[in-house]
Amino acid sequence: MRFSLFYELQMPRPWDEDSEQRLLDQALEQIELADRLGFHAVWGVEHHFLEEYAHSSASAVWLAAAAARTTRIRIGLGIMPLPVNYQHPARVAEAAATLDLVSHGRVELGTGETSSETELAGFGVSRQTKRAEWAESLDVITRMMVEEPFAGHDGKYLSVPQRNVIPKPRQKPHPPLWVACSQRDTIRLAAENGLGALSFSFATPEEADAWRAEYYEVIASERCVPAGFEVNANFALALPMHVHADAATARERGTEGARFFGYALAHYYAFGDHRPGFSDIYAEFLRGGAKGIAGAADEGSAAIGTPAEVSALAQRYEEAGVDELLLAVQVGNSRHEHILESLELFAKEVMPAFEERRPALEAEKVSRLAEPLRAAGLRRAPKRAPDPNHVVTPVAGTIAPVRDPSPKERVASLRAQAEGRAQAAVKGFISRSSDARLERVAGSALGLKGIFKAMESRYVPENASGFDGEIQFDLSYADGRVTTWSIALNHTEATARNQAARDPALKLTASVPDFVRIISGDLAPAKALLTGRVQIKGDLVVAARMGEMFGQQSPF
Repeated sequence: MRFSLFYELQMPRPWDEDSEQRLLDQALEQIELADRLGFHAVWGVEHHFLEEYAHSSASAVWLAAAAARTTRIRIGLGIMPLPVNYQHPARVAEAAATLDLVSHGRVELGTGETSSETELAGFGVSRQTKRAEWAESLDVITRMMVEEPFAGHDGKYLSVPQRNVIPKPRQKPHPPLWVACSQRDTIRLAAENGLGALSFSFATPEEADAWRAEYYEVIASERCVPAGFEVNANFALALPMHVHADAATARERGTEGARFFGYALAHYYAFGDHRPGFSDIYAEFLRGGAKGIAGAADEGSAAIGTPAEVSALAQRYEEAGVDELLLAVQVGNSRHEHILESLELFAKEVMPAFEERRPALEAEKVSRLAEPLRAAGLRRAPKRAPDPNHVVTPVAGTIAPVRDPSPKERVASLRAQAEGRAQAAVKGFISRSSDARLERVAGSALGLKGIFKAMESRYVPENASGFDGEIQFDLSYADGRVTTWSIALNHTEATARNQAARDPALKLTASVPDFVRIISGDLAPAKALLTGRVQIKGDLVVAARMGEMFGQQSPF
């Protein structure tokens, strides 16, 4: 198992005019040290607009600085978002190839879709099409790296004429390819496309074992059809890390940062109503803002403790078959000098035993996967021959005329307008109603049945990211009564029942009026959580995806 560093470039408020300069300088100093100590790679995310949580919007730029200051450590773009409104595929291919040349062939290319509303809406990316856009862009990018010239593409989401995309990467056929994974369906997606799985979900060793087993089962099967021109069979997992000789000191220095990481993540992906430039996530965190969320920071999947404690946890991940641990060391307000001390101690007392075992484990893996990977490579469509007669003239081409909508598209537009007017009318009724009136009308058996049946009809299975389970809603009335509803979700449908779930992955507790107001958008979910008016217990990843799963109608 390899050990790498993982950076969001977190910067909790308050800031001063030198905060971002200091953040980048210190991160680069930490990476220089990690290079000398023998860490495998450094991974830098690309996130946009996520204040405090991730100030890493141009990862290729600062990773180029890291490459210039190091000689051995691999440079991971983890990840570059590929939906077409984020960036043109040619820009991704060019940036990755240039970084690969600057680093003398040390680049790992991670890609993904992203899912925060802050980023998606900021770039005008549709939740419904982002995965299809990612897949189409990835195919184009890999062909741009190997075809000389690139033979062109005319697809559903983008059209690119024949061009010679330069430079070409140093690594052949291209840098190792990865994809960001947060759920089992994206881990399956990684394996089906022959991509390394970058799991950023802070899973326990037991969860990692199940995910890794399924990943390699698909890699070795006929379902694996590489998206690139070489399979990258690797399963990597992120988790917070801080090590110190004294257990209490390690927890004092490492736990708050790990908890802030989880809280800030939930703010953007689950419950936060963010006010760009004004929200103070760290202040809310310190005020105990996570009290409505159970299990926001699971220390069972955080490598925080003495070298012996962290070694024991890491060994459990090794036994689970994890190929690489991505250690998040710069989290929250973790102090720079403490991070440097932790890296030194980790390299001295944790890494050696794993480095000693790694060659034999890697040799066994190479032998076991040799034939499946060879077979997978044969299933990949080869690079194409370009058209030698394709000519680009100095004269601009013609512009395609604007297409009139079809009758079907006109009907869909009218239907959407009607639904919008109906939703506005319902929201107006709710905003004008007292709690007692909402209990009588929306909280009646018929009213709640209508709400949950509407959630059934809005369910979008492809947005559930492989979730197969139940969500329970415990709703209380002013007189002390409680009614319980549950929704069972699978890959094809949602089924709502006026009864408790057998084994709910997520429980939401609220009063009937508050639940109705949250569902309608009349009550901000962040306010409800921070004031304890709604409680969430269970899988926060599921909570974060509820909006997507129910057609963006649910704000949890």
